[in-house]
Amino acid sequence: MNIDSITNGFVIDHIPAGSGMRLYELLGLDSLDCSIALIKNVGSRKMGKKDIIKIDADIAINFDIIGYVSPEVTVNIIRDGVLVEKKSIALPKTLTGVIRCKNPRCITSCEQELEHEFKLTDPERHVYRCIYCETKASYEG
Repeated sequence: MNIDSITNGFVIDHIPAGSGMRLYELLGLDSLDCSIALIKNVGSRKMGKKDIIKIDADIAINFDIIGYVSPEVTVNIIRDGVLVEKKSIALPKTLTGVIRCKNPRCITSCEQELEHEFKLTDPERHVYRCIYCETKASYEG
């Protein structure tokens, strides 16, 4: 397998095996008109297996989405073919517009323009709750 190097963009590394596609969808990478590589089940000494996403474009990335899906990932920022920064990602304290509240009685169900917002309530178990109705977010990944 041969994947070109990146000139300007990002390498999202150390994604737990099987979570790469979920991250790809939540980041909206399918709508971009640039080279993107999603590599699944790559061998890793540290993790056993992992996924990697390479994006060859200088775009805005929502690090909260990455932290929600996989807080142990690293994001390598590439400029002019050189690694300029390596970011460690943490669980975001709040998530806005990333996931939807599943409670049919939540105000976000009837007030369509109201943004879905969740707060981190249990960092140990990665639990998020809706700020309006306290419904626990269900992670589908």
